[in-house]
Amino acid sequence: MQNLQGEEGLTNGGANAEGALLFYSEFDDPGEWRDVLKSELPSLDFRVYPEVGNPEDVRYVLAWKPFPGFFEPFPNLSLVVNLGAGIDSLAGRADLPDVPIARLSDDGMIALMKSYVLFSVIRYARDIPDFEQAKRLSEWRYIHPRPLHRIKVGVLGLGHLGSAVASALANLGFSVHGWDHVEKSIAGVECHFGEARDDFLSKVEILVNMLPLTTDTKGLIDASVFGALPKGAKFINASRGPVVDEPALVEALRSGQIGGATLDVFWTEPLPADHPFWQMENVLITPHLASITVPETAARDVAENIRRVRNGHEPLHLVNPSRGY
Repeated sequence: MQNLQGEEGLTNGGANAEGALLFYSEFDDPGEWRDVLKSELPSLDFRVYPEVGNPEDVRYVLAWKPFPGFFEPFPNLSLVVNLGAGIDSLAGRADLPDVPIARLSDDGMIALMKSYVLFSVIRYARDIPDFEQAKRLSEWRYIHPRPLHRIKVGVLGLGHLGSAVASALANLGFSVHGWDHVEKSIAGVECHFGEARDDFLSKVEILVNMLPLTTDTKGLIDASVFGALPKGAKFINASRGPVVDEPALVEALRSGQIGGATLDVFWTEPLPADHPFWQMENVLITPHLASITVPETAARDVAENIRRVRNGHEPLHLVNPSRGY
């Protein structure tokens, strides 16, 4: 409580004394964010780009995919909060000073991601694409359901969101396997790491990509990954498009090595009208909406990090842009 009282005491000194927060996003509603942040920090000086005011006032930035050069005008910047899960747009930037960068630990965003992946996995596990095809043909087609514990689902990437997804799948009763670059331990999940990737891939019939986009993961899911899966395996990408070698996936889908794909993210967004994915009956396309930041739940994190920075403390949920997460 002493820290909170100290923070409120600072707010009585005026915007310049405590610093302003600058909001930037082409996709999110600044009015909604202003309302929920004001409920946490009533005297917060909330500004929306391009109405910057005096650039020297800006100490905090809450942004999603800021354009090149965005950070250059702000000499007193002390915190950047990324509005989404992926921080690839903040990596390798010459305009970004050496200040703490925090991601959001948003229960609402995690819940949305879990719901998207559960939907996608269940759709394959319960043979829904076959029934969709049968309906188009006016055909009564019975496929005997399989117990969930006999269906092996693999989660590639066991970070913040990947671990939550793997746990949700395991809790539903699937046989869940996970892989990450480093060793992880998740209740109910058989975890693999490092050189055990191909062994992991050989065990799963539905593969979910949850890897962040970094210099190491760009194009990582390629022909060798698809070839290591059992023939006819299904693939779900809910993380970042450039993690996947799209021509290799197209070929794997055409050959039947991959029996179907659910894709939310792509190298180019919006997905061009002439892309082969559009013409493939075994591909479900959604427009990068698997998970979004939910202001009502995420604002608490943003406000707490502003309080911490004002009081000279390290913010929560720090990320390393050079590492990519």
